[in-house]
Amino acid sequence: MSAANTNLGVAGNPIAHSMSPDIHHGFARSLGHDVDYQRLCFPLDGFDAGVREFFATGGLGLNVTVPFKREAYEYSARLDPLAAAAGAVNTLAMQHDEVVGYNTDGIGLVRDLEDRHQVKLSGIEVLVLGAGGACQGIVQPLLDAGVRKITIANRTLAKAVELVNHFRVLGRETFGSETLPVSSPQSASSGQGSHSAVIIEALDLTQLATSSLNAQLVINSTAIGLDQNAAKALHSLPANLAKGRICYDLSYGAQAHFARWADVHQASQAFDGLGMLVEQAAASYAIWMAKRPSTESVYQQLRGRLG
Repeated sequence: MSAANTNLGVAGNPIAHSMSPDIHHGFARSLGHDVDYQRLCFPLDGFDAGVREFFATGGLGLNVTVPFKREAYEYSARLDPLAAAAGAVNTLAMQHDEVVGYNTDGIGLVRDLEDRHQVKLSGIEVLVLGAGGACQGIVQPLLDAGVRKITIANRTLAKAVELVNHFRVLGRETFGSETLPVSSPQSASSGQGSHSAVIIEALDLTQLATSSLNAQLVINSTAIGLDQNAAKALHSLPANLAKGRICYDLSYGAQAHFARWADVHQASQAFDGLGMLVEQAAASYAIWMAKRPSTESVYQQLRGRLG
């Protein structure tokens, strides 16, 4: 596939803060590709029109960020299975004259955990804080990586139960309103399939203080990083939640309040989501350009910039 004069971009509102152009131009340089990757600030009521114009003028691929991931899902002519499971799209690609929607967020998380941080996901229990779109985007890839149990804890229990029910609608059999055994393959990288039962359950955040949790990994998918009252939100978590556990914050840089809180509260390891950002971008780049870039040099450059 020729990579000459390839038009790519990221659409959102706001979008000026996005590091995606730096990431993708770094990938392109490493592979010798000629890529023009631009930030596109679409009006809040103008996503469809903006996407149509982008592809009509020769665009090949578009990343999509807040607040347009659901609109990108609805715009797509076809959906990759992970995008269908997530109910949201962060990557659009023009393929055979139709726009195909993908979600690479969860792939990015799994690759960052397993490849960069050497966290073995197969067989472990995971606690996810929050039940919004960010959570929904990572559940299926975690299942595909072979986790044994996912507990979703949310401020509003009904929202967490709704997310569990979403996966029931995808064809998994449910036993009870809050517990969902499913069949899940091992990580695709292992090449081995497994059909052991995986439990997905919902909790109210207030139940964390009294629940017996065996999770080895805690993932923050809430908007604490964007919250003006982040300190108050973190104070509401049990003080021993992080102790001895691996903790991962989907936010990164200055917004990774949970990762810093976990480090202070004796997490065995605490990571922010910068690696996930880079890895999900690499997965998008591979969709568009048919070649997955190496990510470490770009990751280290951004880490040095963010501190």
